[in-house]
Amino acid sequence: MKLFIKGTMVLVMAAFIGECAEFLINMILARELGEGGMGTYMTILPLIFLIMMLASFELPVSLSKIVAERDATYHQKMLRDVLHLTIVLSAALFVVVAVALPNVSIFQDYHPLLKWIVLSMIPLMSFTSIARGYFMGKHHMGKIAIANLLRRLVQLLLLAFVYQLFDFDRTTAVFIAFCTLAASELVVFMYLFYLFLLNYRNLKQIPGKNVDKKDLRKNLLAISGPSTAMRIFHSLTHAVQPFLIKAAIIHAGVPAEVANEQFGMIAGVAMSIGFFPAFIAHSFTIVLIPTVAKHHSLGEYQKLQKLLQHVMLLTVLYGVPAVAIFYFFAEPLTSMFFHSNNAAYFLQILWPYFLLHFFVIPMQAYLIGLGLVKDAFYHIIWSTVVSFTVMYFLGSRPDWQMSGVIIGMNSGTVLLTLMHILTISKKIGVVWPSKTSDRKV
Repeated sequence: MKLFIKGTMVLVMAAFIGECAEFLINMILARELGEGGMGTYMTILPLIFLIMMLASFELPVSLSKIVAERDATYHQKMLRDVLHLTIVLSAALFVVVAVALPNVSIFQDYHPLLKWIVLSMIPLMSFTSIARGYFMGKHHMGKIAIANLLRRLVQLLLLAFVYQLFDFDRTTAVFIAFCTLAASELVVFMYLFYLFLLNYRNLKQIPGKNVDKKDLRKNLLAISGPSTAMRIFHSLTHAVQPFLIKAAIIHAGVPAEVANEQFGMIAGVAMSIGFFPAFIAHSFTIVLIPTVAKHHSLGEYQKLQKLLQHVMLLTVLYGVPAVAIFYFFAEPLTSMFFHSNNAAYFLQILWPYFLLHFFVIPMQAYLIGLGLVKDAFYHIIWSTVVSFTVMYFLGSRPDWQMSGVIIGMNSGTVLLTLMHILTISKKIGVVWPSKTSDRKV
């Protein structure tokens, strides 16, 4: 428990600074790009994140779990095989994306060089993921914290510097925003992979044990496969969501330009503010996966129960006050981006969506650590189906419009939270709300 608390505190402190930087990044983007430009930026961003996620192959998740479960004598041989596998997968993905991108119509509306920026990020994400997974599994959370902080600070400084010196048209300004994102990933890669190579050299000096390649790949795929499928589904739904939301409210009678602006308010303003405290939940996630995996491999169910209760309590302690602040101070918070009564209203009625996601994020990590990746995936599918159905059905009604869309978002999150907590409780023997089972350790 001490290791969990220590790792979490390091990540939380770094993540807080990073989230402050992210908040400033979105403020700069909102002011430089405007409402329409922000909607354009946020429309393509989920698709780029999908490609970046594919490039990571979910190695931070699968590798951290395996490293935490296995003795250090296996690590050198294991990492060597993972490196070889990553080279092959990264090269294959690079070729596929290079062939596919020119045929993706949505990219035709953006700067022609954006495709090359996206391609350059594939090898960066692939090899950075190996380093992340290894350091997470070894509980070297300080390195992960610095890497996360570097990404935000580098992007913030570049955006502030470039936009201050030059004036761009909307298309070029959006392209510059993506260039700064790629530059920040490059800096993180240089930092993490350099440290990884140093650790890898030290491992060579330790007498190592051979690892069965087939067994290793089987274990990696057992986690990475469902995790990647889950992330692909999540990224695809987020890539589709902007078009679904716009289509629904346009069907309700909202002009296309207004629909784009309203989506920009939700994605660029309300989400930026509402998910600001989520850095704490993401910090839990990084530490929870290897911690839960280790306790579960040893059959320490009482420790798992206590860990879950502590995480839920900590989430209540920061989540409830956070959404209360968002609700009662919505107007001054949103006015820091641009003045809009709609943005403040959207932030207020999204409070269940934000609060429940603070619980969902660590619970999903808990499910992965317990080896229940498929269950987490099924939960996301069902909740998304419900959410999208309600979003379009209510959002396309003239009397509901964006309010109906947000009701759909809230409904899906409620369902997802309930499915996650019930599955975890059943697995580790927790009876809510007041007592735990007598399951033997």
